[in-house]
Amino acid sequence: MSFGEMPLANALLSAADLDRSEQRFPLELAFCEPCALLQITESVDPELLFGEYAYFSSYSTTMLDHAAELVTRLVRERELDGDDLAMEIASNDGYLLQHYARAGVPVLGIDPARNVVEAARKRGVETLCAFFGEEVAQELAAHGRCASVLHANNVLAHVPDVNGFLGGVASVLAAQGVAVIETPYVRELVERTEFDTVYHEHLFYYSLTALERLFARNGLRIVDVERLAIHGGSLRIFATRVDARDDARPSVKALLDEEDGLGMSRPGYFENFAARVDELRDELWALLRDLKSQGHRLAAYGAAAKGSTLLNSFGIGREMLEFVADRSQHKQGLYMPGVRLPIVPVDRLLEEMPDEVLLLAWNFAEEILEQQAEYRGRGGRFIIPIPHPRLV
Repeated sequence: MSFGEMPLANALLSAADLDRSEQRFPLELAFCEPCALLQITESVDPELLFGEYAYFSSYSTTMLDHAAELVTRLVRERELDGDDLAMEIASNDGYLLQHYARAGVPVLGIDPARNVVEAARKRGVETLCAFFGEEVAQELAAHGRCASVLHANNVLAHVPDVNGFLGGVASVLAAQGVAVIETPYVRELVERTEFDTVYHEHLFYYSLTALERLFARNGLRIVDVERLAIHGGSLRIFATRVDARDDARPSVKALLDEEDGLGMSRPGYFENFAARVDELRDELWALLRDLKSQGHRLAAYGAAAKGSTLLNSFGIGREMLEFVADRSQHKQGLYMPGVRLPIVPVDRLLEEMPDEVLLLAWNFAEEILEQQAEYRGRGGRFIIPIPHPRLV
């Protein structure tokens, strides 16, 4: 499935950039049957994608609550204390590790984005500015810095050398340590037509079947799995080193059997995905045109990467929307890639009172709808585009 030439989803533009052309790269989905893995065909230089990063996890209340709940659970279940080390790969601004630090557990974050590393350090979270892989892992292990618990949330899809990444996890994990890895679930992407999850940062789209083969190849055993609602549907994987000899819980076999019954390791499962994306495009455009024909003013909310995919692949730009509101001060004053819509503070919703707002960050719909209760109370409505456009 081809999306054509697309700008990088998080390459937000400054006013000075508007006079220059943007870099665009092919964005195409392909399925690899031997490894049961849906993936894109083009890898962009990671420095272009992650050297400076526009997404700060701490601007999402949902993410903060999600992190705090998980840390509290693991500290209790694994009896973590000052003799342990909690590590996170792609640790962003320290949104998760700060909770371990408050519980008295030593922490180490690893992230390649200079700006978010600076934010994490200001929060008091020790963070190494680097791309994680086997070399970094072996150096940490050689200095005795092995993780009792290692987190990697929403990063496994981003890593070109995924075997090197997981080999590094096996190297830096303590003998009885656990890796807790969250990644979007390809089943949700396909069944809910979450096509906007596809962008250049997301190289891979995982099923548990694909993950089990991948982990086993790199000295790790998946011992438990949970399905999560966050990010439109995710998997949380618990893995240990193979020499830890932990037995897998029934949840692992149950989900593997379920995926096999659905045919998720075969191409046929994905065949009508592109057609359903085309249908969604037609439905959303019909709704937007109808609202505009009634004289309604339209805006958008959430300068998220998925929003860039939706706007650019559907061709929705300044002729339809006036602006994109976003809570992050790091995005305000910039412009969306490709479509070049201005990104403004969320206060503009109440100041301008557009009739409808296209919710690009639909994966945080509940949080955003609650935050924007006043806008809705004044008569404003949100358009939630996935899996079918609807007004709320």
